Amino acid sequence: MSRVIQIRDVPDEVHEALAHTAGAQGLSLTRYLLRELEHLARQPQIARANATVIRTTQAQVQGGVDRDTILAALHEGRGE
Repeated sequence: MSRVIQIRDVPDEVHEALAHTAGAQGLSLTRYLLRELEHLARQPQIARANATVIRTTQAQVQGGVDRDTILAALHEGRGE
Protein backbone atom coordinates (compact mmCIF):
# COMPACT_ATOMS: atom_id res chain seq x y z
CA MET A 1 0.00 0.00 0.00
CA SER A 2 1.33 3.44 -0.83
CA ARG A 3 1.16 6.47 1.42
CA VAL A 4 0.92 10.19 0.82
CA ILE A 5 3.61 12.55 2.10
CA GLN A 6 3.00 16.28 2.10
CA ILE A 7 5.79 18.78 2.66
CA ARG A 8 4.84 22.30 3.65
CA ASP A 9 6.80 25.54 3.48
CA VAL A 10 9.08 24.54 0.61
CA PRO A 11 10.88 27.71 -0.52
CA ASP A 12 10.09 28.80 -4.07
CA GLU A 13 13.70 28.47 -5.20
CA VAL A 14 13.88 24.90 -3.87
CA HIS A 15 10.64 23.96 -5.63
CA GLU A 16 11.83 25.53 -8.86
CA ALA A 17 15.20 23.77 -8.70
CA LEU A 18 13.56 20.40 -8.06
CA ALA A 19 11.00 20.92 -10.82
CA HIS A 20 13.75 21.95 -13.24
CA THR A 21 15.88 18.89 -12.39
CA ALA A 22 12.88 16.60 -12.74
CA GLY A 23 11.96 18.10 -16.10
CA ALA A 24 15.53 17.82 -17.35
CA GLN A 25 15.39 14.10 -16.59
CA GLY A 26 12.01 13.70 -18.28
CA LEU A 27 10.23 13.03 -15.00
CA SER A 28 7.31 14.61 -13.24
CA LEU A 29 8.19 16.31 -9.98
CA THR A 30 6.30 13.60 -8.08
CA ARG A 31 8.16 10.76 -9.82
CA TYR A 32 11.51 12.49 -9.37
CA LEU A 33 10.92 13.06 -5.64
CA LEU A 34 9.73 9.48 -5.17
CA ARG A 35 12.92 8.18 -6.79
CA GLU A 36 15.05 10.44 -4.57
CA LEU A 37 13.17 9.34 -1.44
CA GLU A 38 13.69 5.69 -2.38
CA HIS A 39 17.41 6.42 -2.74
CA LEU A 40 17.51 8.11 0.68
CA ALA A 41 15.67 5.20 2.28
CA ARG A 42 18.31 2.75 1.00
CA GLN A 43 21.25 4.67 2.48
CA PRO A 44 21.09 3.09 5.98
CA GLN A 45 20.81 -0.37 4.39
CA ILE A 46 23.88 0.31 2.27
CA ALA A 47 25.80 1.58 5.31
CA ARG A 48 24.90 -1.56 7.28
CA ALA A 49 25.94 -3.79 4.38
CA ASN A 50 29.24 -1.94 4.06
CA ALA A 51 29.86 -2.24 7.80
CA THR A 52 29.25 -5.98 7.58
CA VAL A 53 31.75 -6.33 4.74
CA ILE A 54 34.31 -4.28 6.68
CA ARG A 55 33.89 -6.40 9.82
CA THR A 56 34.13 -9.63 7.84
CA THR A 57 37.24 -8.45 6.01
CA GLN A 58 38.88 -7.30 9.23
CA ALA A 59 38.19 -10.69 10.80
CA GLN A 60 39.74 -12.44 7.80
CA VAL A 61 42.79 -10.17 7.81
CA GLN A 62 43.05 -10.47 11.60
CA GLY A 63 44.79 -7.23 12.16
CA GLY A 64 45.00 -3.66 11.16
CA VAL A 65 45.92 -2.65 7.68
CA ASP A 66 47.12 0.86 7.10
CA ARG A 67 46.03 3.19 4.33
CA ASP A 68 49.20 2.77 2.28
CA THR A 69 48.82 -1.01 2.20
CA ILE A 70 45.23 -0.69 1.04
CA LEU A 71 46.15 1.81 -1.68
CA ALA A 72 49.06 -0.37 -2.83
CA ALA A 73 46.71 -3.37 -3.13
CA LEU A 74 44.19 -1.29 -5.08
CA HIS A 75 46.85 -0.03 -7.48
CA GLU A 76 48.24 -3.52 -7.94
CA GLY A 77 44.78 -4.89 -8.64
CA ARG A 78 44.26 -2.21 -11.26
CA GLY A 79 47.60 -2.96 -12.89
CA GLU A 80 48.98 0.48 -12.07
